[in-house]
Amino acid sequence: MEFQKNLLEYISQSLLTTDETISVVESVTSGCLQLAFSQMPNASLFYKGGMTAYTLPEKVRLLNVKRHEAEDCDCVSENIAETMALNVAKLFETDWSIATTGYCTPIRNSSYKIYAYFSFSYKGEIVLTKKLELHPKTQALNAQLYYTEFILGCFKSEINQMLILK
Repeated sequence: MEFQKNLLEYISQSLLTTDETISVVESVTSGCLQLAFSQMPNASLFYKGGMTAYTLPEKVRLLNVKRHEAEDCDCVSENIAETMALNVAKLFETDWSIATTGYCTPIRNSSYKIYAYFSFSYKGEIVLTKKLELHPKTQALNAQLYYTEFILGCFKSEINQMLILK
């Protein structure tokens, strides 16, 4: 599995330049983002770690997701992604965090659609949350890889905005 080298280098350099840290919590991408961050130059200087919280009980127990809310939406919503992002940043004590939740295969709970939500937090605030939708015939691994690359691209843009504002 290969990620865009220039994208990884840009994110790495930006986090090193700003002396900021990041953590990740994944569901639908199931470790792909963690893998990408581990491939970045000097990752140990800014990437504190991540977790895959794939099931409802883990999201509730580890990330303070509200059980009834998670049950109502099968753990897939904008608010669930935001809650995950805010709480993983607290767990790892990082400036930035990224959270993902969604579907990489079409199932009844997703109305047979493939989509995901991702959220970025920065210093305790949500700075971006988006929904990504893919064609229902997209293969699961391709969906996970697409989500990962797209999220990394959005993260690069978000870091860029923060650098401009500083």
